[in-house]
Amino acid sequence: MFAAVNWNGVRRSSLLLAAVGSAGLGYYYSKHSSLDASEFGPVRFGRAALAALVIAIDYKKSLHRLQENDEFYAELKSKIHLRSAARLRDVCCRNGGVFIKVGQYIGSLDYLLPDEYVRTMKVLHRNAPTTPIAQIHQTIKEEFHVKQVSEIFSEFDPTPLGAASLAQVHRATLHDGTEVAVKVQHPRVKHLCNVDMLMMEFLVKAVAMLFPDFRFMWLVEETKKNIPLELDFVGEGKNAERVSKILKQFPYVKVPEIHWKYTTCRVLTMEYCEGGKVDDRGYMNQHGIDVNQVSRCLGRMYSEMIFVHGYVHCDPHPGNILVNTDPDRGLQIVLLDHGLYQTLTDEFRLNYCRLWKSVLDADVSGMKQYSMGLGVDGRLWPLFTCMLTARTWESVSTGINRKSVTSDEDDVLKSRVTSYLPQISSILNQVPRQMLLLFKTNEILRSIEHVLATRADSGSFLVMLRCCVRAVARDRVVKCRSVFQRPAVYIGTAYSLCKLSLYELCLWCQTFTIYKQTIGKLLSKCYRNVRKSETSDLSEVVLL
Repeated sequence: MFAAVNWNGVRRSSLLLAAVGSAGLGYYYSKHSSLDASEFGPVRFGRAALAALVIAIDYKKSLHRLQENDEFYAELKSKIHLRSAARLRDVCCRNGGVFIKVGQYIGSLDYLLPDEYVRTMKVLHRNAPTTPIAQIHQTIKEEFHVKQVSEIFSEFDPTPLGAASLAQVHRATLHDGTEVAVKVQHPRVKHLCNVDMLMMEFLVKAVAMLFPDFRFMWLVEETKKNIPLELDFVGEGKNAERVSKILKQFPYVKVPEIHWKYTTCRVLTMEYCEGGKVDDRGYMNQHGIDVNQVSRCLGRMYSEMIFVHGYVHCDPHPGNILVNTDPDRGLQIVLLDHGLYQTLTDEFRLNYCRLWKSVLDADVSGMKQYSMGLGVDGRLWPLFTCMLTARTWESVSTGINRKSVTSDEDDVLKSRVTSYLPQISSILNQVPRQMLLLFKTNEILRSIEHVLATRADSGSFLVMLRCCVRAVARDRVVKCRSVFQRPAVYIGTAYSLCKLSLYELCLWCQTFTIYKQTIGKLLSKCYRNVRKSETSDLSEVVLL
């Protein structure tokens, strides 16, 4: 009597109709409403839906009937990636808040997403929108129940030191003369984040129906989990105190002290610290700071957090790490923004630790075993190790610490990302959620090393290996069934660390020999030039 209903078709049509309707409504309000359209839910959704719709049509229409092996396919797809990324960036800037946070996340995933998207979104780390000072004052007054900001701060600089997706920071002075940095949450960002997350989830599912290979629910799930944590400034203060205790063995690490009397869920007051951004080579050269020392110290503190303690600061972009010099303590690395931390389970941490040890030892069977232990499909583990190290399989299989990374290798990796995007998406959906933030952290640290020109330094690999050896040894000691087994573990650990020290000494001797040879060649060249000049002068005298 009735024809069978194609529910998949109905569902797709409904999603498309909802997206088009919301897009139209959003466009209308953004053009004709006198209200602040950015705070109107349907407008925000309409902007995002319109952008998603235009991007989807662009891909479908431009690549229609083309095959991957066609002559201009790769070039055309790169152009579509670029203009689609620009549309996405513009939506993030206009909607602000959570949208900028997601855009920054995308901008930190080098080697995991197409380079056009990563490069376009990186601008969001530098140019996040700011909130007018009157609204900042209003937030402070609401949080501390005062009539004037001057009741708390004797001075409050109206120009922000920096702005991020969820908050901005101002320099201020307490009434006792203490200089502080005050982090103030953007107004209404907490109110809007729940709505924003729902619309992102809807749009990602809608796009996935049109493009089955587009599997980015992991990004939505991570954002839904992390945003509430980053909006809780009391929790951020507690994270800062905890990591300060964990890293107290490193005299060069500085975590600003929290002023709890002037801290709430939306306002965080902390010690004011000066310094240049960790990727600012000009600042380091001007202040006599060794970039190699900075890179090694950064690697040491992050290896300690990841492999030994399993408590990781997961937002190490350059604006959150400052460097300076202290007259008494020398180099100081200031760690800021403690809203986002990842706590690793012991099982995950040790698997991850053993995986990196296998990578550094070029142990292919170990890489496979521990990759699968982290939930990666048996066929995709080589790709997973390439994603982890940001190196080609040729380098990974022969030992990444034996061959320095080159610009050609970087180019090869970035060109392959688009081809392997479905497999990369599959891995990101397979691995434990703990892994996703580590991917982001690794990529940001690598980009800092790239700017400082210290990437693939052998010293950083040795630091990682030492931490891996210590972490595995601690686990073995805990699992020892008798007191007599522990000395064997201690001796084995001491032997492994001794081997690493000897290897480091060999590297130093090799570097020193090369340095001596280079200096010798330069001196010989100078000597020959001087002799040549003297001979020339003598010839002129004879001729005269």
